[in-house]
Amino acid sequence: MSQPLRDPASIHHLALLPASQRVRDRLRSAGTRFHANDNIADFIEDGELVAIESEVAAKAEEMLRALVIDVDNDHNTRDTGRRLAKMFVRELFAGRYQQAPSITEFPNAERLNELMIVGPLRVRSACSHHLCPIMGRVWVGVLPDANSNLIGLSKYARLIDWVMSRPQIQEEAVSQIANLLEQRLQPDGIAVVMEADHYCMHWRGVKDDGSKMINSVMRGRFLEDASLRKEFLSLRHRD
Repeated sequence: MSQPLRDPASIHHLALLPASQRVRDRLRSAGTRFHANDNIADFIEDGELVAIESEVAAKAEEMLRALVIDVDNDHNTRDTGRRLAKMFVRELFAGRYQQAPSITEFPNAERLNELMIVGPLRVRSACSHHLCPIMGRVWVGVLPDANSNLIGLSKYARLIDWVMSRPQIQEEAVSQIANLLEQRLQPDGIAVVMEADHYCMHWRGVKDDGSKMINSVMRGRFLEDASLRKEFLSLRHRD
């Protein structure tokens, strides 16, 4: 991204700042939100993600030390800080730091206008509150029109994984998925249903491992047409 010209002293000062601080400063200067489930790839410059990973590794090791774990002599946790940093930055939360996957779109040449359902697609994330796993499935209903863009079936999985590879709240995640697909496809209607297990309930707190959360977002014709909505929801149960 282009940056305003700065004098050498200012550039030197910026270079001394941690990479995470430089990225935060850019985001704040642009008035851009950087919540846990936001993508900030446009504000990260070359080499800074590697530097952020190193920062996270150091902070993670300090957390282990604060938990009174002997990371110097315990062979099991000696490299845990580094492993955590790699896992968070490159895998679990990669959807924050990477650009959207490249997706080939093609026109609706046959003027398809019938309901299409994709799913169940496996989704994995971590809750923003405790960073515990969220594991579940998602179904997408698309009602194209003559001006809709179409994408291959596997591309739904790639786009949804990009959204879910961030700390998430399920209610917000389904809305983000619907927004992204609606923007990409420009359909007559879009519907998203997610069903997920939340390990912040299974693993801690009430420790109820039988509960699930199901929520949905309906847009366009799915919101207006009760029969279309009913058809989508009934077909979803046939997996």
